[in-house]
Amino acid sequence: MNSPASSSRQLRTGLFEIDLAAGRLHKNGRRLPLQEQPFRVLAMLLERPGEVVTRQELQARLWPADTYVGFDEGLNTAIRKLRTAFGDSAGNPRFIETLPRRGYRFIAPVTETTPADGLPPSIGVRLHAGIEDHGAVVEADDPRPVEPPATPAHYRRPWKKILLATTTVVLAFTLVAYIMHRHSSPGSAPPPAQRAMLAILPFQNLSKDPGQEYFSDGLTEETITDLGQVSPENLGVIARTSAMAYKHTDKTVSQIGRELGVDYILEGSVRREGGRARVSAQLIRVSDQTHLWAQNYDRDLKDLLDVQNDLGRSIAEQVSANLTPQRQIELSKKHIVNPEAYDLYLKGRFYWNQRTPGALKESIGYFQEATVKDANFALAYAGLADAYNISNILGLYSPKESFPQAKAAAMRAIELDPSLAEAHAALGMEKSHYEFDFPGAEREFLKALEVNPNSPYAHLFYSNCFLMPMGRTAQAIAENKRAVEIDPLSLPINNFMGMTYMLAGDNGNAYREFQHTIAMDPSFPLAHDYFSWLLTTMGRYEDAIKEHEKSEVLSGSTPEEAATEATVMERAFKSGGEKGFWQKHLELELEARNQPGAKASPFVLAAAYAMAGQTDKAFEWLEKGYEEHEGQDLTLLKFDPAFKSLRSDPRFSAMLRKIGLPE
Repeated sequence: MNSPASSSRQLRTGLFEIDLAAGRLHKNGRRLPLQEQPFRVLAMLLERPGEVVTRQELQARLWPADTYVGFDEGLNTAIRKLRTAFGDSAGNPRFIETLPRRGYRFIAPVTETTPADGLPPSIGVRLHAGIEDHGAVVEADDPRPVEPPATPAHYRRPWKKILLATTTVVLAFTLVAYIMHRHSSPGSAPPPAQRAMLAILPFQNLSKDPGQEYFSDGLTEETITDLGQVSPENLGVIARTSAMAYKHTDKTVSQIGRELGVDYILEGSVRREGGRARVSAQLIRVSDQTHLWAQNYDRDLKDLLDVQNDLGRSIAEQVSANLTPQRQIELSKKHIVNPEAYDLYLKGRFYWNQRTPGALKESIGYFQEATVKDANFALAYAGLADAYNISNILGLYSPKESFPQAKAAAMRAIELDPSLAEAHAALGMEKSHYEFDFPGAEREFLKALEVNPNSPYAHLFYSNCFLMPMGRTAQAIAENKRAVEIDPLSLPINNFMGMTYMLAGDNGNAYREFQHTIAMDPSFPLAHDYFSWLLTTMGRYEDAIKEHEKSEVLSGSTPEEAATEATVMERAFKSGGEKGFWQKHLELELEARNQPGAKASPFVLAAAYAMAGQTDKAFEWLEKGYEEHEGQDLTLLKFDPAFKSLRSDPRFSAMLRKIGLPE
């Protein structure tokens, strides 16, 4: 189908590897079914990636003259099958772009590769692959022209274990034992030396009370967390946000497995009535939909914690070859927690996961009640630390109101259980955003990742709260990519991926990431907000105004209010260009600050003054932001495009030194 030179090539794009000689397409080392004709079309497109391959060229090469009548249907079918294999779409293409009446173009980055260090090709994919989340390809070494950004501040406010029930412990360690046994059992072909990937679907609530959803959701989340920590070298677990996207889904195991890129799926249900709970679970292998393992657990609620020790130890023995001595010691410990406190904790997590100011207040209340019921309940303190951290990001509480509370809760959680990754990550965020203690923050993030490499937020916080402020942009991108890989359907994590690229000066990848996030959920306001910010850096002010208008409506403004502001900004831009745009932006910020009950951020005003060219005022408000510990924004000051005009001023270097950032 190709020339000898091209037919021996192996190519990589995202998590996909194409073996042109063998006519095979792999993702994560697993072969994807693809018929010959679609593959031949793919091979032609990959001969000239980034260039248009016309329909006439495709017809001349791949369709004999006597099949002319069926050419259109055949080509359309081939392209459709390729898009299915890549998880691509015609309306928002990430791999194959259609040029109407002309042809097609392969638009994703493509690199030539060979199996790493003589390893089997499937391992080479693991070592070399970038990250592809639902079709968005992101490559750390993708060379792109760096465009100097310039951004508004008003147009962006970035959002930034014990196992308590025996049922969850038993389920987690039994699953690991079974998966490890399947991967090492004699008589089967030795598998590639790579981690198995597992998705735990939301447990169905079979109780008669719909109000028990928090219990089934909480059990799902705790199982995900614990499995992620049991044997991270052997087992990767998809994070909660992505798993919960399949609640009440009609999709098949094969579809879910393909979308998440996993080897195994766990389905389960829970029925809680009176003082008893019954949990059922089954493990399914995605490749052939074989049901490998199933188990039912029927427990009296008051006995769930009492039998944990014996069951946990007996199951750990089955996987001892895959566990470190320290992990075996941890599994042998007995953890007793008040069942009422556990119930309150699950309610707290239920509201915390909603990520709204009102829900966060509810979560804080439940976490606090849980610590009252059981003063030694480490997870409740970790939840409280998370809630206070996020409440600052969402503007519910000021830094001085939230971060000291977060620190106290995180330190208490670590004192009670040093193995809680959530607590270390929460303390790392506080040290970065409030204390400006970057060495301390790094220690906590690295400890969180050591304890649980499958924690997406540990990777995200390490990227955003330490690596990016320190100017280690390549590592920041890599860590954010890892978070996306673990939690591919998380809107905040995907949005941060775009922001990380933008701060690193890679507008091309940032643009694609924001568009991808918006395609995932067009009603997510922060994606439009960030995208608006990016568009201004590209000089596309009118488009930026439209995106900002969408963000305002989705954030709670009336359509009339948002349209009025958009009209004002459009007129300012048309009459005064960029200078007029930023001057009007400053006026709107000052006007908003004077509204009754308004919570104005010193950092936002500093950025507005900087963009309007009022340098002294900008530094005045930066000082106030520093005094108020506005670390969420100040830690990224060096890379924030809003302050580009201030970078040559000695006061800017002095501020960086004060915060503890490299100059």
